[in-house]
Amino acid sequence: MPRRTATMLASTLMLIALLCAGVFIPVPYSEMSPGPTVNTLGEHDGEPVLQISGRKTYATSGHLNMTTVRVTSADYKMNLVEAVYGWLAHDNKVVPHDTLYPDGKTEEQSTQENAEEFSQSQESAKVAALKELDIPVKSFVIVSTVAKDSPSEGVLHAGDVIKAVDGTAVKEPTDVAELVTKHKPGEKVTFTIVPAKEQAAAEKENKTATETQDVTITTKESDDELEKRAIVGITAGTDHTFPFTIDIKLADVGGPSAGLMFSLGIYDKLTPGSLTGGKFVAGTGTIDDDGKVGPIGGIEMKTVGARDKGAQYFLTPAENCASAAKDTPSGLTLVKVNTIEDALGALKDIRSGDTADLPKCTTKG
Repeated sequence: MPRRTATMLASTLMLIALLCAGVFIPVPYSEMSPGPTVNTLGEHDGEPVLQISGRKTYATSGHLNMTTVRVTSADYKMNLVEAVYGWLAHDNKVVPHDTLYPDGKTEEQSTQENAEEFSQSQESAKVAALKELDIPVKSFVIVSTVAKDSPSEGVLHAGDVIKAVDGTAVKEPTDVAELVTKHKPGEKVTFTIVPAKEQAAAEKENKTATETQDVTITTKESDDELEKRAIVGITAGTDHTFPFTIDIKLADVGGPSAGLMFSLGIYDKLTPGSLTGGKFVAGTGTIDDDGKVGPIGGIEMKTVGARDKGAQYFLTPAENCASAAKDTPSGLTLVKVNTIEDALGALKDIRSGDTADLPKCTTKG
């Protein structure tokens, strides 16, 4: 066999071997890509995304779109060829698998966590919007979770309202831990609660639950090697009672990143006129009860998805600005926001057409 032919044959076989290796050898990476974007002012699967009853609402126009990111599943094994393709593709992003599923988190665990975060983001969006409108919202401390095999299991339940610990009224979730840790492990602590069932029944009748009961729990020592302390095995959180009904109808979405856009959609429906002036505005960002906007993951994918659907402006958490500005889709203006007030101010400029002073994202933030 001529040397040239042998060399070409060997090169071809080597190339085939490399391609086979690339296809069959898994790599520890996952892929993110633009997900669906939904107008919070519109409909999804045939029904309004935001449904408000018991309060006057107003007609809206334009778009206030929340954005999402698609990710490969926890069990999906990416190969080298797919990873290289993802690195080269403009609309996809390849990241270490542990970034999306840390500590070996399963698909089921991730879905559950995302669902809980999504539910909490809806609550905070409602609170932030109503606070901005000076509409009173009642807040109270509740039992969010009860750890299995903990002293509280079977005694306290998720949804129980915590009125006091050892006779001291609690106003914030952090008060509970502070009062419990005043004890030594093995000592008893008394919770004054409104049981979850009674609270739910009172809310259904738009009443305030007044009957309380005391439960006593024996604390145990925490597993924290650095800080041994008394615990009862619960996580305290905050719940709210709203003066009218606000329902967010959006399934198959998880995580906390739609909070800002939900709050703006609620605000728009409860005020005369249009926040957008008919413009197509999309955005993302967590939001807390006080209206502070927080950063999210996958910002580059969300801006691409928004622009593909026609968005002209994208409300961007300040902490995501530098990353988003590195590769801004053509025709999309990134607007920096720290709070719901910032977002409302930006929307005022957008609907008036006076956008010269919009706080735009740059690669420096």
